[in-house]
Amino acid sequence: MQRLLEGHRKFHDEVFPARRSQFRLLAESQSPEFLFITCADSRIVPDLILGTGPGDLFITRNAGNVVPVTGNDVDGCTATIEYAVEVLHVPYAILCGHSDCGAMKAALDRTGLDKLPKADRWLHHVEAAFSHRQPVNPADGSGAELASLIRGNVVAQLLNLRAQPAVARAVAEGRLKVFGWYYDILTGNIEQYDEQQKRFVPLLG
Repeated sequence: MQRLLEGHRKFHDEVFPARRSQFRLLAESQSPEFLFITCADSRIVPDLILGTGPGDLFITRNAGNVVPVTGNDVDGCTATIEYAVEVLHVPYAILCGHSDCGAMKAALDRTGLDKLPKADRWLHHVEAAFSHRQPVNPADGSGAELASLIRGNVVAQLLNLRAQPAVARAVAEGRLKVFGWYYDILTGNIEQYDEQQKRFVPLLG
């Protein structure tokens, strides 16, 4: 806890004063350009990875970067998506998975979940990943099988995202573009799913 207190003190005394005018504007409204849907994993820090700051990203996170299928009961993720698209009018939505994802590891091996009933139930949201598993990439080394499933989950959740009524409507009207990303923790590289080629390609070309 002391680490957090010291971090906040530094922000309060050094960072905030230098950006006071920016925060004054943000205190009254927000107009983020990107809806960013990613995993709750502590190793994924969007602002660090993308060089963004306050007001840039409207973020929703959960285990496995899941977008529950449309038609299910309301949940925090889909409510956030709806708000971002219909109220904030974000022009871009990004679904971002990552290497070494614990949710996908659990989907592969469900042993030890007897004490995690909520997590066990949550994993049904990633079952579609198995039918969208991507070709194994030898560059992923010993984690190649897992990585192929994680990429498959990005594709599955991207389809769920596109199926959300607000998203489908905005895409059809040409006011929203949707992307699927895979972030590799070890290399820092991001791949983007090319929906025409049906494969992942380097984001930076």
